[in-house]
Amino acid sequence: MDINKIPQIKHADSGNFFVLAGPCAIEGEEMALRIADRLVSITDKLKIPYVFKGSFKKANRSRIDSFSGIGDEKALKILEKVSQTFGVPTITDIHTNEDAVMAAAYVDVLQIPAFLVRQTDLVVAAANTGKTVNLKKGQFMSPESMKHAVQKVLDCHNENVMVTDRGTMFGYQDMIVDFRGIPTMRQFATTVLDVTHSLQQPNQMSGVTGGRPDMIETIAKAGIVTGVDGIFIETHFDPANAKSDGANMLHLDYFENLMTKLVAIRTTINQF
Repeated sequence: MDINKIPQIKHADSGNFFVLAGPCAIEGEEMALRIADRLVSITDKLKIPYVFKGSFKKANRSRIDSFSGIGDEKALKILEKVSQTFGVPTITDIHTNEDAVMAAAYVDVLQIPAFLVRQTDLVVAAANTGKTVNLKKGQFMSPESMKHAVQKVLDCHNENVMVTDRGTMFGYQDMIVDFRGIPTMRQFATTVLDVTHSLQQPNQMSGVTGGRPDMIETIAKAGIVTGVDGIFIETHFDPANAKSDGANMLHLDYFENLMTKLVAIRTTINQF
């Protein structure tokens, strides 16, 4: 897909990868605007095409008492305010057919969670909105099998589709990234590497997902070298107290340094 088709995208001609970044979940307006302000400033400085990411609700929690959101419409309106305030596109994940139409009224990109990417009705509902669709590769799926998920979107006469690798299950409580899958999936669609979710340690006895944020830079660098079109990173100014996925998020203070390194790597790679 042509990322220029995403409304309000900037720096698309810079030769850089694009970035989908933001908090795991929208916890409130002040936190969303605070994170967006910092990320927009950094990506503008480095000329990185940027999409603000935030889940308007979290429907795939291990425990019923886990944080799931502040209210659908309230969170979606915050995403809309981020877009209007900073002039950037936004992305959020959906979980039901009804979510597709509702979220499409507020955001620019609809994301299908990895656990749900084989749900044909959900993928079709997202595609039929005409919005760009980001398909997360299932942790249980091969890179080759993602061509069928992409085809579902294309068959709905929507060419604005990308796929995101978020790691593959390794045993019961760990994830690995098979970088051989990046060039494979790039044959089907624009390909993103979800760095932070690839470092999750799911299915913990506590019912709260763990993670390896110390490996974020390593995985991100490898993704750029492998040729990904985009990078997905969840970030927060206080990961330890984030309401969702804090264990594998990047601290906001480290974002600029990481992006600077990745831009330098991409500049080098572009010479070959």
